[in-house]
Amino acid sequence: MNECISVFDMLKIGVGPSSSHTLGPWRGAERFLAELREENIFDSVTRIKVDLYGSLSLTGKGHATDLAVILGLSGADPEYVPIEAVESIVENIKETSVMRLGNEREITFTPADDIIFNRDFLPFHSNGFRFTAYSNDKEIFVSTLYSIGGGFVVKEERTVAKEKEEIKDNFPYPVDKATELLEYTKKLNKSISELVYENEKSIRSEQEIHTELMRVWNTMLECMYTGCHTEGVLPGGLNVRRRAYDMHLKMIGDLPYNNPQDWIAVIRKTEVKFRQILKWVSCFALAVNEVNAALGRVVTAPTNGSAGVIPAVLMYYLVIENHEAGEDEIKQFLLVAGEIGSLFKKGATISAAMGGCQAEIGVSSAMAAAGLCEVMGGTPEQCLIASEIAMEHHLGLTCDPIAGLVQVPCIERNTMGAIKAINAAELALETDPKNAKVPLDKVINTMWETAKDMNNKYKETSEGGLAITVNVSDC
Repeated sequence: MNECISVFDMLKIGVGPSSSHTLGPWRGAERFLAELREENIFDSVTRIKVDLYGSLSLTGKGHATDLAVILGLSGADPEYVPIEAVESIVENIKETSVMRLGNEREITFTPADDIIFNRDFLPFHSNGFRFTAYSNDKEIFVSTLYSIGGGFVVKEERTVAKEKEEIKDNFPYPVDKATELLEYTKKLNKSISELVYENEKSIRSEQEIHTELMRVWNTMLECMYTGCHTEGVLPGGLNVRRRAYDMHLKMIGDLPYNNPQDWIAVIRKTEVKFRQILKWVSCFALAVNEVNAALGRVVTAPTNGSAGVIPAVLMYYLVIENHEAGEDEIKQFLLVAGEIGSLFKKGATISAAMGGCQAEIGVSSAMAAAGLCEVMGGTPEQCLIASEIAMEHHLGLTCDPIAGLVQVPCIERNTMGAIKAINAAELALETDPKNAKVPLDKVINTMWETAKDMNNKYKETSEGGLAITVNVSDC
């Protein structure tokens, strides 16, 4: 049975800084509440204990995993909770040791005692976490979950990275490999975006697809806008100064604007020499991931840590390459990007805790490259070539966040991934597919083999690389 992963599974709206360490545990807490209700014991719970394991424990503090669990158990929705309310919700629970479970009934909950960071790893995935419910000190229910990247949560993951719990009803054109995707486009004489759209129509109305794709884009746009207009230092203790604000201020000029749409029109009027283009793309990517690092609302694309690549490349297309582009091109780009991301999820992983940063920045760059290639007129074959090129030059990229924070080197890596995506798309557009040497499926498989060979200290544990060679005191 094919895994039918929707575009909206790959492009989720949530809260930063991490899809695997923040959004995943948040959704896991919601799932645990649903399990309590299904077991008809929700009203009996008087206390909950949360155990975090492996990477969730090692870098959980820097990724706000504990805060995510608190927010999920309290009934807050990561898509809609007011960002300004997040801190007050958590602080109130910490101060009172009282949680309104599922926003319905009060229980005793002391985060310092009831959230336990365990350094050992559970089977199946390094992002394991366990909820234990008690009634008057008696254990009544236990649920073990795994956050496998991109906000996906499962009860158990097979070692070949196939999350069977995420399988949905078959699409009319189910795809597991790039070769299958290409065969369908040839057989049906459709572009990749057209084929993906047909699959999406089997589970959603056309209006819902339109509305949700535009909600995804508008969230991305708002995130870039916010990041470019917010100055200061990021939280967490590294004293990382926001750079998007300063870069944006130097480039934007004096033309007035009052909202993100006006902002796009103004940027289109700025100077677009090569250096300025590099700076704009970098600025857009920095803006998103600075918002992400400050626990802002972003779109997993495919993860929070790599959330800046796709918005930056799509914004590049809109403000530099095609001033006439609008909603149709935005939807086209996102449909292609989402499909490419699903290929990597099915054939490898999108979790840095399993595959290093190649699984996040590498995949996001591959997604963006394919999306850009199609809106620039590329054939399905060229789109897959673009994706392959982008990933090929991220193979082996490690995940080594300093102090476990999604800041250094994570934020800058989004700028690199965005620039590589644009370059990959341009190379693919100049490539005759019959001359291509490396198929996308081979690169996906290579990425997975590389992930398995990679030492665990380079998989989001902050036990290797920059995370140990650069001390927090140096910052």
